[in-house]
Amino acid sequence: MGFSINTFYQQIFRLWRKKRLVLFQRYISPGKEDLLLDVGGYPIFWTAHAPMVARVDTLNLHCGSFDAERFPEHEIRTLEGDGRALEFADGSYDIAFSNSVIEHVGSWEDQKRFAAEMCRVGKRVWCQTPALECPIEPHFLAPFVHWLPRSWRPFVVCYFTPRGWAAKGNKAAIQEMVDWTRLISKREMKELFPDCQIVTEYLAPFVPKSYIAVRR
Repeated sequence: MGFSINTFYQQIFRLWRKKRLVLFQRYISPGKEDLLLDVGGYPIFWTAHAPMVARVDTLNLHCGSFDAERFPEHEIRTLEGDGRALEFADGSYDIAFSNSVIEHVGSWEDQKRFAAEMCRVGKRVWCQTPALECPIEPHFLAPFVHWLPRSWRPFVVCYFTPRGWAAKGNKAAIQEMVDWTRLISKREMKELFPDCQIVTEYLAPFVPKSYIAVRR
């Protein structure tokens, strides 16, 4: 049986996501009548739990699929769109939700557009992202990679991280991973979401793991 980076990631992140869902319920209090937009998410995240809202719309650049017959208790739609330019009216959703996506949308300007769109279409907001200040880079599962000069990162990721080993020397894929991952600091999160509370998840005492912008 060969090494599978995806399986490895799933095992590591499963417990974290379960704890994060508890935080989501505590801070946002989703209700049975709420409409929720998950920007950059997939139905599998929601079908792993009992339904919490009336309907979930998952939105991605490329529209996915959802087997409604397999999960009859869930009301889920898959939509195609760009989180930086949402085609919805202001306050269209009771909850705008995003989990580990804003760090992958591009430049700082792209991230500002993404954050502004979430705050525009959602009455309540939940946007989580890994912390720049955490010494472990979660996408590459290696320490300090994200603190290195950007020009050094492809080489380090390729030869010294599990993600690079799994890519088997595919330098184009590794370069794309590096180019489309921009972690965010707490100061930047406050700037991106000025009317939100910034909640910190911790990897260990005084070591932030991720930040969550919350507007109730």
